[in-house]
Amino acid sequence: MKRQPAREHGQLVILTGMSGSGKSTVLKTFEDLGYYCVDNLPVELIPTFSELHLGDDSEIFRAAILVDAREGDKLAKLPETIRRLRREGKPAELVFIEASEEVLVRRYSETRRPHPMGRDVSPREGVRRERRLMAPIRKIADVVIDTSKFNVHELTEFIKKRVTTRGKRPLLVSLISFGYRYGVPSEADLVFDVRFLPNPHFVAKLRPFSGKDARVARYIRSFPQTGEFLRRIEGLLAYLIPHYIREGKSYLTIAIGCTGGRHRSVAISEALARAMARRGLHTKVHHRDLNR
Repeated sequence: MKRQPAREHGQLVILTGMSGSGKSTVLKTFEDLGYYCVDNLPVELIPTFSELHLGDDSEIFRAAILVDAREGDKLAKLPETIRRLRREGKPAELVFIEASEEVLVRRYSETRRPHPMGRDVSPREGVRRERRLMAPIRKIADVVIDTSKFNVHELTEFIKKRVTTRGKRPLLVSLISFGYRYGVPSEADLVFDVRFLPNPHFVAKLRPFSGKDARVARYIRSFPQTGEFLRRIEGLLAYLIPHYIREGKSYLTIAIGCTGGRHRSVAISEALARAMARRGLHTKVHHRDLNR
């Protein structure tokens, strides 16, 4: 009987991070993708789990486990546990899920759940204590994902894209068109002003339509400065985005503004979204002031 070659060790993903950051959503997404998932596995059992479920004789080849603050003081053993697995040739990818302090505090305030750090502390103090506890683990993470700007659907899609394009770090690019008369979006990472472009508002036959209308878009694109602007912005983003990804950024918000947020900013946002999609980036577009 021909001897089958030994199988390589399976893939193990260890999820951890801040309470309220969306770790359970991430774990459920891995489960949907066919991973064998375990919630709240004690740190001391991770080596045993790796040996039993990801060894040569196991039917399980991909697994994801969630370890978090429920472990208490034992969580401090996680960095050494991961280093031990790697020394033994059992690679484990550590994924750290987090969100900003304000977002985490708001989530706890909305759900009125006590923070795992203790019922006797406020949500804000609980977040700060947990962040200090998690700092050594975050430092050794292979991937850090900030979920501050993700809703549940976006987070799920982001994780699916990352898993299916393993080896690459995806970036969700969110384009927001807006009108300066209503204020600049506070969540914007980059803001571009397109009020220098000719305004379809002053063309009677175009005024009733938005920048999503093909006639309005053609009018805006008919001016040479529009093409030049798009080329320059696309070039800038082509330069910036790989650096953002290298720094671990997972969500980039680009705001495009005109006077009322109905014509120029809408058309330019749509054009940039198509350009980003052609580069293989996951994009979404939101026209904040389109119907004002």
